[in-house]
Amino acid sequence: MLAAEGIAKSYSSRPGRRAQRQAVLEEVTLRCAEGECLGIIGASGSGKSTLGRILLGLERPDQGKVTIDGRERAHRDAVSAVFQDYRSSIHPFFTVRQALLEPLRGKRLGRAETDRRLEEMLEQVGLDGSYLERYPHELSGGQAQRVCIARALLTGARWIVLDEAVSSLDASVQAQVLELLERIRGMHGIGYLFITHDLEAAAFLCDRIAILHEGRIVETLARGRLGEARHPYARELLALFRSGLGTGTGALNADKEGKG
Repeated sequence: MLAAEGIAKSYSSRPGRRAQRQAVLEEVTLRCAEGECLGIIGASGSGKSTLGRILLGLERPDQGKVTIDGRERAHRDAVSAVFQDYRSSIHPFFTVRQALLEPLRGKRLGRAETDRRLEEMLEQVGLDGSYLERYPHELSGGQAQRVCIARALLTGARWIVLDEAVSSLDASVQAQVLELLERIRGMHGIGYLFITHDLEAAAFLCDRIAILHEGRIVETLARGRLGEARHPYARELLALFRSGLGTGTGALNADKEGKG
């Protein structure tokens, strides 16, 4: 079980001893079982990406803790990530082979076994072995993100943080990658923390959806029970989604701006 308990995080608004601190996350608690997909949906500035970095161990919370099976500081190797910007996630001068070798360093695999692992993983994400010698600029957005997914799987992590992992892709490619992620979850029994502003994508992929608003999780709902939302923000978000005004919080932000 991956768990975050009482997570709080703030940042200084300006340098100096008298700097005020702005709260980004407050008392965030969540749990994600191995093999489960937990959606974390929120508008820009809600704190969702900060939460993702804390779950990955890239940042420390001011308060609270992250545990794996009840143990602190055990999450660095157990949790991997796929980020929104697939271009910067792969070194521009690395071939796909070199990018995929990064998580295998230190495992003392022979060349033949390494090649077999790489080709097998590429096949699982819908690419063939010919892609191993390609560079990032030779890949489409969907292909590059598939490489990032393959690299995350090669780490052997039990959970993957997907931080807006499909939001930069065209709609048709988004659908393909979401279906791929669902298939991979079934194959590997891996858990996902799917961070997004897109309720439609979350409703497709996630077992449960946690709605993050102004640094707090205001509601967590099973995918099949979204209509039971009680918090005003969650209900407004769902109403906009059902009305066809937008796929998620982007529409909610725009609607609020329109109201002045």
